[in-house]
Amino acid sequence: MALLLSPVIGFVASGLLLLLLKFLIRKKELYVSPEKNKPPPWYIRIVLFLTCTGVSFAHGSNDGQKGMGLIMLILVGVVPGTYALKLSTDPNSLRQIVASSRAIQTTIEQHANGAKVSSEDASSVLSAYMKSGGKLSDETFAALAQKNKEVADKLETAQSVSSLSKDDRGNLRSDFYLISGKLAKLLKNKVVSDASFADTATKYRSALDSVTKFIPNWVKVGVACALGFGTMVGWKRIVVTVGEKIGKSHLTYAQGACAEFVAACTIRLADVYGLPVSTTHVLSSGIAGTMAANRSGLQKATLRNILLACVLTLPACMFLGGGLFAFGLFIIFRILGMH
Repeated sequence: MALLLSPVIGFVASGLLLLLLKFLIRKKELYVSPEKNKPPPWYIRIVLFLTCTGVSFAHGSNDGQKGMGLIMLILVGVVPGTYALKLSTDPNSLRQIVASSRAIQTTIEQHANGAKVSSEDASSVLSAYMKSGGKLSDETFAALAQKNKEVADKLETAQSVSSLSKDDRGNLRSDFYLISGKLAKLLKNKVVSDASFADTATKYRSALDSVTKFIPNWVKVGVACALGFGTMVGWKRIVVTVGEKIGKSHLTYAQGACAEFVAACTIRLADVYGLPVSTTHVLSSGIAGTMAANRSGLQKATLRNILLACVLTLPACMFLGGGLFAFGLFIIFRILGMH
């Protein structure tokens, strides 16, 4: 819903903001197409610099994070001993995890109603419950109790994350995800009515997530530089499309500033509520909204291409990703005979 509604919000809000700006500020240079090879006045440069920075900052809080996520997936898969868990985790955080684990253990065991699940089966039972339509049962609570106890036992004597073996770090990462996900679903569905359990479980989840959901600063800087250098190289195509091909007239300073301001606010607000949005979709829709409000006219061919890209990107990526993955498995297992 966020991906569908955010372009509409960008379109409407940008158009309204432009009309408000025209009513409040009567400066002709804001609302006419820029003269070729002539830089804008200093105060317009400052405004555009701030709105551009706002979009960049907001982009990093939402869809700009996919680069960091992909790099972390690779690091966790290739060197799990270093990146499965946050090695710099404070020892007090480990003590908090153990304390929270012990605090909710009794409640979890009570809801298991005497059911028992082996350590080998606990992961599969929890994974089944985490799937869409997963059914809650006594065995689910028993599996959670088993994993929860194992986590507390492993961490109780650990002085730090780095003191754990590489195998333990990898196993703990999986256990943390399962426990955190199960508790999140229990809290969302309000399965356990005890208020103290909800408070403890929330703090427990936060402590678990802080050890697994982390990104080193060098990854953040690397992705930011990659985005920056990529834009420096390919900026012309972006500028031409955004500035000249959405509307029938050239983009004005006021239109650009309004679209960027609305895009930054929309994306930042989406981040606050944990909603995924597309910077490109919101900003392009915002510019289209200013063109409509300014009665500049819209180029239907460009809008059609943007709309088709919005509709086809997800299924195309799913098809290509699934097809390439299946082809890779076929090569590895059938042709190369690796098992």
